[in-house]
Amino acid sequence: MATTEPLVEGSTAEEVAAAVPVPAPEAGLKHKLERKWTFWFDNQSKPKQGAAWGTSLRKVYTFDTVEEFWCLHDQIFKPSKLPGNADFHLFKDGIEPKWEDPECANGGKWTLTSKGKGNLDTAWLETLMALIGEQFGDSEDICGVVVSVRQWQDKLSLWTKTAANESVQMGIGRKWKEIIDVSDKMTYNFHEDSKNRGAKARYTHNSGIRFWGVYDPKPIVVCDDGK
Repeated sequence: MATTEPLVEGSTAEEVAAAVPVPAPEAGLKHKLERKWTFWFDNQSKPKQGAAWGTSLRKVYTFDTVEEFWCLHDQIFKPSKLPGNADFHLFKDGIEPKWEDPECANGGKWTLTSKGKGNLDTAWLETLMALIGEQFGDSEDICGVVVSVRQWQDKLSLWTKTAANESVQMGIGRKWKEIIDVSDKMTYNFHEDSKNRGAKARYTHNSGIRFWGVYDPKPIVVCDDGK
């Protein structure tokens, strides 16, 4: 079933899930991925009074072939189709995009603020392809990615499992920045800090080639020029 842009813009999570096209079986060789991935959708633009966070989050489709991925992405899962205050997620199958999930509980996220819908679509797609193509050296530490469309600014966040492992997070942050080809500042926050409403950037990747651990009063150079 083909979908149109207004379907996503004016729909609830349930409506998007119901309207996702099921990729038709085709003859010939399928290009299997190394693992299964799941798209999720969360439309918070019409919250129910008194509803807890996460109640509008819905699993939409799980796939494990390149062909399925392109069908889903091209027809529905583009940030430019999202209404304000809504999110798309792509996570490894079996991991829910919630702090409470066991795979995410001790993790955190790298976050990049987008400067335009076109740039957001491109960065989102490049990230998706890197994830399903297993392009990250520490891919087992990655949970998934979230794109968030808001009134004042849009964000792209890469979730990982072991926030306290600074070297792993720095390596993932550097690789991600290379993949999406940006020079903007990226910050890393622990989920635990966010849950306690004390969110602060633990690690920062500034424009250029340096990583900084900003939780210490004095910045620590973690990596310089790949050495």
